[in-house]
Amino acid sequence: MDIIFSIILLLSFAVWAWFLRILKSKSRKPCKLPPGPSPYPIIGNILELGEKPHQSLARLSQVYGPLIHLKLGRLTTVVVSSPGIAKIFLQKHDQVFSSRNTPGAVHALDHHKLSMVWLPAENQWRKLRKICKEQMFSVPSLDSSQSLRRDRLQKLCEYVHGCSINGKAVDIGRAAFTTSLNLMSATLFSEEFAAFDSDSVEELKELVWGIMEIIGKPNLTDYFPLFRALDPQGISRKSTVYFKRCFDIFEEIIGKRLEMRGRISVDGTRKSDMLESLLDINQRNESELSILDIKHLLLDLFVAGTDTTSGTVEWAMSELLRHPDIMLKVKNELREVIGKNEQVTESDISRLPYLRAVVKETFRLHPAGPLSVPHKSVEDTEINGYTIPRNTQIIINVWAIGRDSSTWSDPELFTPERFLESETDFKGQHFELVPFGAGRRICPGLPLANRMVHLMVATLVHNFDWELDGGLKPEELDMNESFGLTLQKTISLNAVPVVSQPF
Repeated sequence: MDIIFSIILLLSFAVWAWFLRILKSKSRKPCKLPPGPSPYPIIGNILELGEKPHQSLARLSQVYGPLIHLKLGRLTTVVVSSPGIAKIFLQKHDQVFSSRNTPGAVHALDHHKLSMVWLPAENQWRKLRKICKEQMFSVPSLDSSQSLRRDRLQKLCEYVHGCSINGKAVDIGRAAFTTSLNLMSATLFSEEFAAFDSDSVEELKELVWGIMEIIGKPNLTDYFPLFRALDPQGISRKSTVYFKRCFDIFEEIIGKRLEMRGRISVDGTRKSDMLESLLDINQRNESELSILDIKHLLLDLFVAGTDTTSGTVEWAMSELLRHPDIMLKVKNELREVIGKNEQVTESDISRLPYLRAVVKETFRLHPAGPLSVPHKSVEDTEINGYTIPRNTQIIINVWAIGRDSSTWSDPELFTPERFLESETDFKGQHFELVPFGAGRRICPGLPLANRMVHLMVATLVHNFDWELDGGLKPEELDMNESFGLTLQKTISLNAVPVVSQPF
């Protein structure tokens, strides 16, 4: 009876909202919106999204063009699926479209009011972004923390080497996640959160992926705000649980650090990590950066910095195992440039054009975020003869842009060679490849992700030969995707390593 009552109540609210929308639309001056499928009454085009919205929206763009309009309940949405139009939105009119449309999932614990990811591009956002750039992602900061990444890569090698001795398959995604997780926790807190094959790795991976999945999942309360208090899909409740679990971890670490700072150290030493820098700012001026601000910033960095990097490494290794000839080219380049018995360092990346091409091709076919974090227009704007109304949600279909046949030849094929004679890069200036976004909302963690992805892939290829687990043939490897805010392999990549050189 409770379920039936809830459904009746939801439908009643929906009908009421529909009539209000009709009355409001009649009072507005009509404008020319981009083309798109005809909406159903009340629900609009919600059913068009499907289980994998990035693919569904790409198919719609093939019918209606690279700039389409959808009505998702009460939410007006415009989807961009071509590099040229993405450039107009993210460069020419960057200021108009740099605000955020915040999904209900990130309203948990008021995260949308304090998060660098979801704040509007105003003073607080600029302040947090500046802190991250100066304290964590600047070239001097990254250069000074190279030893952290070298140590974590050495531990990855030791773990994979142990698996090779025992003939044990490696879950590549999980191993990459553990490495990314420990790198982030060491950078943020001077701690390691997990050991390879520990239960804590699986728990934290489920926590991070749970957050990414629930934020990216279509949510009725985003389309019908009147339902927010009811939370019919339980998304708000779940995100509150996930965020609270993260905050519990951070609160314990922050509490211990504050206690440590309160004691006078005998030798005067102190930690040199991100948390220490944030607490310095907090204790100089709490109004500039509160402890609550710090916890929400740590949530952004912790989640985004682990899942996206490890996912990209898993996709890259999957493509290399599907294409042994490409794997061999990468291995040969590494041996020629680095030397058979040497380890890859960050300074080597610029001397490895084929490895860089492999990473670019992975970003093209398997962008970490298949749909951009939603932008929002702050005023009515004309784009290509169409009006984009104020408060419209703007989604850049990064996945579709990477497979646009008018931009890429044989777009479904994994062909790193396409980048060898091309200057196309993924750092926000070439809109045919924007896995990290572009404009003022480009991902601030790009410099660190760039180093980590190249290093992990190079380390796994240079030090080991690989065979698919269970005698699977390369062409039989499952490449299906699971959709969330990030794109994950539905079935994990498992491969058996064979040591190809000492390390």
